[in-house]
Amino acid sequence: MDFTAFYERIDGETFRATPATSSPWDDRLQHGGPPTALIAHVVRAVHPRDDMRIARIASEFLGPIPVGVMRVKTRVVRPGKRIEMVEGTLECDGRDVVSVRLWRVAVQREGAVPPGVTPPDPVPALPPPDARQHWITTSGYGQAIEWREVHGGGVLGPAAIWGRTRVPLIAGEAHEPIDSALVIADSANGISGELPMGEWLFIPPSLSLALQRYPCEEWVLLDARTELTGDGLGMTSLRLADADGWFGIGNQALLVERRG
Repeated sequence: MDFTAFYERIDGETFRATPATSSPWDDRLQHGGPPTALIAHVVRAVHPRDDMRIARIASEFLGPIPVGVMRVKTRVVRPGKRIEMVEGTLECDGRDVVSVRLWRVAVQREGAVPPGVTPPDPVPALPPPDARQHWITTSGYGQAIEWREVHGGGVLGPAAIWGRTRVPLIAGEAHEPIDSALVIADSANGISGELPMGEWLFIPPSLSLALQRYPCEEWVLLDARTELTGDGLGMTSLRLADADGWFGIGNQALLVERRG
């Protein structure tokens, strides 16, 4: 790898994307995961709320995202003591390329809510370092993450893969587990492809996640399944977990078409 982070900070709201963000679809463009994580990171820094946690994040990809210099703009759309909405926009070359809306919900003291009646699903263990890995892409994004497969990934169909970022989100700044989770989550449609990636495009215009808590460690499990229609649409559903259990769910709508 010839990069040490996904982004370099230029000033308080301006960043330069490194090759670590480059997409497997086109190395001149960014993968959707790093920009989503960057906007959420800036929102938490500019609008800190220790009494709240992100419960939902919806990232809308408004067009191609160049690997270049960009500006992050944020605003509180709906302030509140118990529920709050914050918006972040990524601007590049004078146009908005990503829009993210985040719902934050007030947290209570631990134990304020009793456990539910349904036992949690078990989480597959993290495979050893020498486990065989099929899901390794040549893109900068693919190389910037260490992948360990539970099943699928590299073969068509549903997949479950553990991943952790090899580099921080922003050079020289603290990297949190939630940053890694948001970088990795947008890979759901890629790891669970139902058609060969070399012959078909299946591009998500958005990513929507609901989080019941933040991950507590760097390794994140991405479990994904994709379904297709015969007329060019698709849908990917995903779950996120760490060693303590499942912490998030999400979905992606897909544009599906033959390459070329």
